[in-house]
Amino acid sequence: MKTPGFWYRPEATPAAWLLAPAGAVYDLASRLRRTLVTPQRAPVPVVCIGNLVAGGAGKTPVALALARRLAEIGIAVYTLSRGHGGSLAGPVRVDPDRHSAAEVGDEPLLLARAAPAWISRDRPAGARAAAAAGAQLILMDDGFQNPSLAKDLSLLVVDGGSGFGNGLILPAGPLRERPEHGLARADALVIMGPDRAGIRDLAAGHGLPALGARLVPSPEDTARLRGRKVLAFAGIGRPEKFFATLAELGAEIAGAVPFPDHHAYTPDEVMRLAETAQERGAVPVTTEKDQVRLPPEARPMVEALRVDLAWDDPAAVDAVLQPAVRRALRV
Repeated sequence: MKTPGFWYRPEATPAAWLLAPAGAVYDLASRLRRTLVTPQRAPVPVVCIGNLVAGGAGKTPVALALARRLAEIGIAVYTLSRGHGGSLAGPVRVDPDRHSAAEVGDEPLLLARAAPAWISRDRPAGARAAAAAGAQLILMDDGFQNPSLAKDLSLLVVDGGSGFGNGLILPAGPLRERPEHGLARADALVIMGPDRAGIRDLAAGHGLPALGARLVPSPEDTARLRGRKVLAFAGIGRPEKFFATLAELGAEIAGAVPFPDHHAYTPDEVMRLAETAQERGAVPVTTEKDQVRLPPEARPMVEALRVDLAWDDPAAVDAVLQPAVRRALRV
């Protein structure tokens, strides 16, 4: 689904208030599930990268950056995710040469570039499979609200610009749970981009470290796209963030086409985008996450913007990870 615009308006709209009772039911069901389910402990430490909103916070770039950092310090890190949008239930190790986004989801294909990636709808089973395959530490992309697997460390990713939107629970707003409940189970917050929503103060109020981070387009792609006319399209949680990034790096936006999050592109859709771009003298550009969902035969027609995550204070990140690292090296 596309992210409703009213989720991120400063004040709740009539649509939000009409949906608020459904949000209360969703919140109650989520709390009951967390109360009734006994988490299973994995054979190795589990670090969870989660968020409190539905899409668009930047979990996957954080997971990629942490996977690379943990590998640098000598940890055999494996990633684990549900495989949202994929047909395979798992546990299965993701093979980018063999699996498609339709089978394993788009995020696991990206994660597999940084570390061995597993998907499993049954998170404890996936964790056991990854540990049996050689994982010293499991980095779980999403699953913060899933109580089935015990977490040794939980990092919540928050967009510094939009924060928690209108502050209401799904479907009235973007929240998966009330912030006070989620923050009580978190070990640190990752604030993506400038903090315009007071997230750092909120973290301090709960005694949590706040790790600043930002997405930086690759220098090569910045040089390639600066001054060029582009037809931008994206099927992510908040496509407008991608469109703004292209504009900020100096690309000329000839059109911006949003799609629902995790959208599975058809050959006809990509062909229409390529034709529209040609008519406007532009090149079609999308995200790396969208690129893996394009039909293989259509990928040569589209360029992707690569982004990397940069930490404001890498030493602070290492300090937060240290307890899980120590346990991983003892296991």
